[in-house]
Amino acid sequence: MARFDTSFDATSVEPTTAYELLPAGKYRAQIVESEMRVTKNGMGQFLWLMLDILEGEHKGRKIFDQLNLVNPNPTTVEIAQRTLSAICHATGRMHVSDSEELHLIPMTIQVKIKPPKNGYGESNAIAYLPPEKGAAPAARPLRPAPDPASSSAPPKMVSAPWNKKG
Repeated sequence: MARFDTSFDATSVEPTTAYELLPAGKYRAQIVESEMRVTKNGMGQFLWLMLDILEGEHKGRKIFDQLNLVNPNPTTVEIAQRTLSAICHATGRMHVSDSEELHLIPMTIQVKIKPPKNGYGESNAIAYLPPEKGAAPAARPLRPAPDPASSSAPPKMVSAPWNKKG
């Protein structure tokens, strides 16, 4: 039994709804959260990614991916590294030392539906697409270039959308 400190009023909180897959197709998206997590068996680690859909009918939806970067199986690691390379190419960030360097950079992804497997239902699979020919990736600089016409005040930092209040 778990006793709450106060009475919980379910009428004041929107209930969760059933998870629906994102339909197959191309989407503009950006990574909004990432972290290294330990695998279920404790033998490796994966990079967990949360992406936000930026445009269209599904704008604001989240989609998740994981890259098994530390694993006893070298093929698994190679697949994860190739996916990370695809993300780097899609974002225009070729050298990264922290997954946060890939956050908030719009890119194009291809979403597919994976069939049920190992007792789990259908799921989404993500492919990270390179920028189209002639279009430069929308990579953000690490620091804004100084504007000589501006005052000596530091530049105002843009807050991530999920941190905005209102």
